[in-house]
Amino acid sequence: MTERLKALENELQKGSMMLAELDQRRAELRDTMLRISGAIQVLRELDGPPVASRAAAGRPGSSRRDSGEVLAMSGD
Repeated sequence: MTERLKALENELQKGSMMLAELDQRRAELRDTMLRISGAIQVLRELDGPPVASRAAAGRPGSSRRDSGEVLAMSGD
């Protein structure tokens, strides 16, 4: 019975460690997906209609493409 108890305790410890690793991987994946989503949004905005079309559509604001502004993404 003592051997079975030790085996179960070891399995519990291994399971806890695996769960912690999966939680870490999940957080990293979530962060990566948020960065990708942000990059998609920026590219869609840059590829959007010019300023004149935005004003006609009731969407004020300047187009980054038209202002010559350059965006850079960090490699975090």
